[in-house]
Amino acid sequence: MTNTLILIPARLASSRLPGKPLAEIGGLPMICQVVNRAREAEIGEPVVATDSEEVLAAVEAHGARVVMTRADHQSGSDRIWEALQNVDPDGKVDNVINLQGDLPTIEGATIRESLRPLEDASVDIGTLATKITLEAERTNPNVTKAVGTPIANNRLRALYFTRASAPHGDGPLYHHIGLYAYRRAALEKFVSLPPSTLEIREKLEQLRALENEMRIDIQLVDAVPLGVDTPEDLERARASFR
Repeated sequence: MTNTLILIPARLASSRLPGKPLAEIGGLPMICQVVNRAREAEIGEPVVATDSEEVLAAVEAHGARVVMTRADHQSGSDRIWEALQNVDPDGKVDNVINLQGDLPTIEGATIRESLRPLEDASVDIGTLATKITLEAERTNPNVTKAVGTPIANNRLRALYFTRASAPHGDGPLYHHIGLYAYRRAALEKFVSLPPSTLEIREKLEQLRALENEMRIDIQLVDAVPLGVDTPEDLERARASFR
C-alpha cells in the first residue's frame, strides 16, 4: 500500500490515568514509545495529533511530527480527520491508520497487518482481532468482541461488534483490537455521519460504520497489545520494557 499516514491521537485528559501520554515507560514518554512502534511498521510517517502543548513539546523533542487539534473533539476519529486535513490539505494521502496513543508495546508488524484488508477495493476500513483464549474475557464487557464471517485465511468480514459474549454456541470468540486503517474517503464519510443507534447503545464507535453500510474487514493476529488505561496497566507496560 502506498501513500499511508499513521495518525496517533493523544489527549492528556484521562479519568483513570491523568497525563497518560506523558507517563514514563522505558525511559520515554508513552506517546514517544508509540511513535517508535509506528516507525518500526515502516508503512508511512507517524504523526501525533494532540490538543496539549505538553504533548506537543515531548513529541517534537523526540524528533517526530505533531499537529495541534481542537480540544472539543468527541472521538479520536474526529481528531485524526482534523489532523489529516492539516498535514495533507491537497489529498495526496490515500490511507490513514488510526493508532491509539496508549499502545506502547504494539509491534510494528501488527500495525502493518491492519492495512492488508484494504488490498480488497471493496473494503472501506481494516481492523484487527485475535482469538480469545482466557475464559474470563469471554464474558468481560470491557473486552469488545468482533463478530464476523470468514472470507479468507485469517480474515473476517465484520458483521457486528459487541461487549456481550457473541456469537452464541460452539466456536471461537474474537477480541477486537481498536486500531483502524481507513481509506481517506471512508474516514471523511465516517466523521460526517451522526452517532448511530447501536453505537450509542454499545458505546462502540465502529458500529456507526456498519449501520451505514460501510464494509469493515478484520485481519486476525496472534495477540492483543497491552493497552494502558489504569495505573496497573502502566506498571505492566513498564515491566515489559524492563
